Amino acid sequence: MAEEYYFISDLHLGGAGALDLCDFETELIGFLKELENKNRGTELIIIGDLFGLWEMSGKDEIEKTRAIIASHDELFRQFLRTGNNITVTVIPGNHDYQLACDPAFVELLRGYNISLEPEEHIIRTLGKKKIWIEHGSQHDSFNRAPNFGDPYVTPIGYYVTSHITATAGKYSDYGRGQWLRDVESIQPYEHIPDWLLSNYFYREMSPFLRWTLLPFLLLFTASIVAFLGMVLEREHILKTHFFNVQHLTHLGGIFGKLFGIVLMVDAVVIVFLLLLSIPFWFIFRDIMKILRRYGLKAKGSLKIQKNEVYLRAAREVFARDPAVAIYIFGHTHTPFLSRIDGRAIINTGTWLKRLIRVKTWFRLLPDVYYPTFCLNYFRIRAKKGKVEIDYEKIHRKTPSGLTFLQRLVTLGRKRKTGFDIPSRTVLPG
Repeated sequence: MAEEYYFISDLHLGGAGALDLCDFETELIGFLKELENKNRGTELIIIGDLFGLWEMSGKDEIEKTRAIIASHDELFRQFLRTGNNITVTVIPGNHDYQLACDPAFVELLRGYNISLEPEEHIIRTLGKKKIWIEHGSQHDSFNRAPNFGDPYVTPIGYYVTSHITATAGKYSDYGRGQWLRDVESIQPYEHIPDWLLSNYFYREMSPFLRWTLLPFLLLFTASIVAFLGMVLEREHILKTHFFNVQHLTHLGGIFGKLFGIVLMVDAVVIVFLLLLSIPFWFIFRDIMKILRRYGLKAKGSLKIQKNEVYLRAAREVFARDPAVAIYIFGHTHTPFLSRIDGRAIINTGTWLKRLIRVKTWFRLLPDVYYPTFCLNYFRIRAKKGKVEIDYEKIHRKTPSGLTFLQRLVTLGRKRKTGFDIPSRTVLPG
């Protein structure tokens, strides 16, 4: 039994092509060096997805792991040194599910002082209190392994990561800016189509086509505003005459007349689209109903609904075993800490790049995905008869990597890059 526990998860080391690059390797090595100075009463637990084995095709599982270790030689040498002084434990996630299927992985990782426990969940203790530890994919129908440890039963998520993600890694070098390698940072996967559209428009589209199309999109946005203003003025909801066509066309001389022509054409298009939207709305609603029935689309806020799944799972664990004081998991890549009746529910987040969806000032333009990092860990220990949970962040400056147009259309938009997690939480003993 350790006296002090450190928790991280979802490192996703390895992958095909550009996915093998690790943006946070320097920071991870530095973190392991700090733990190297601890004593045997300390345990680091990596709660799943240490590796991204599924994204590496063309090799069997053991060969994939050896290839990842060889590619990140300095990192695993540090694991070896850190593991000489403290206990380093790993459990399988959905991306490295093979770790649960072959005992050979236990021996392979033991050579780097990493103790693999091929279990769906494990328990650690602090005095008379227990910590329930799991990756969390067992509560996700998309990534759940129906029979944990069976190498021949794989969830739907297996095919997404082994085909879509692997392809993105291989072809990332051909894109403008290697944006395809960030596919692992898209959470949830339902946002992938929007992310692809955004990067096509801002990066891959011909610059001539993009800058030719842009004025028409902006004019169309202005036309929608003007059209709505005319309707509101006609119905006397707005007590102004600003949106009168004659008034608008006389504001800018020849440019005003040109705008008036564009406005009239766009008004016809808007009316046409409004008429089409009625049947399309019924079709869209029916498609969404079918996707929800198959579990591929959430009703309401996806983030809130996913968190509620784990809050419910934690309550069930607490009800079964009153000694469990902390329920900790990863998988969803969004760190948080919630307290329920003197107990804690913790998500460890991810060390991967995080992509924050930022809306543009012009709604007809695709949203921009702003890159950032949240390198963090949780430390849990008993002190003076109570349980202390410390939340620590490791600074990692993120080069934005945004194009000029992406910066321009989101100028001044708020980007929430942090999480409201207290630096210290104390639970009763």
